[in-house]
Amino acid sequence: MPDPQEQASDHQPHLVDEAVERLASGTRDDAGPDAANADTAAGILVWAYLAGRQLDVWLANALGEAGLTTSEYGALAGVAFAGEHTLTAGDLARWTVQTSGGTTKTVQRLVERGLVRRAADADDGRRTLIRPTDEGLKVAAAVVDDLVVRLDRDLSHLDAVQRARLLDALRGLSSGLGPGSNATAS
Repeated sequence: MPDPQEQASDHQPHLVDEAVERLASGTRDDAGPDAANADTAAGILVWAYLAGRQLDVWLANALGEAGLTTSEYGALAGVAFAGEHTLTAGDLARWTVQTSGGTTKTVQRLVERGLVRRAADADDGRRTLIRPTDEGLKVAAAVVDDLVVRLDRDLSHLDAVQRARLLDALRGLSSGLGPGSNATAS
């Protein structure tokens, strides 16, 4: 007997594409040259939304063993892998795509766990810098190693060319929607 979950996942792309077509047809006046752009934009909107939600669930499940939320790991990874750059809470807010209040709470939880520490900026006393502790560096490295192994396994159906295209597409999407893009200027 076929697995109902497998059948649902096989059927989902068709159902989503049908919904995308209905969505796109409601956003255009005619079937002119802009129709293809409307169809593509609607498809990107829906598929990026679904992929983002699925990735968030995947990441939350993978981070469960480490006892970190996605926001906590995003902030910890941000400071742990910043290299020679020291991040402020504002930098972390942009990196984790959180409000300043949400970032403050996230950083506080990481401070309480001993994974990051706040330090006054020697050059500007008004700013607080967020730095990883030795334990924070260890946790960040261990978790990212695990995440990479898990994602490599879960994307095993994609070959090297498909993975490179996916990486380029995600980079382009993030750049197009991120701070400083036309999307945030409106």
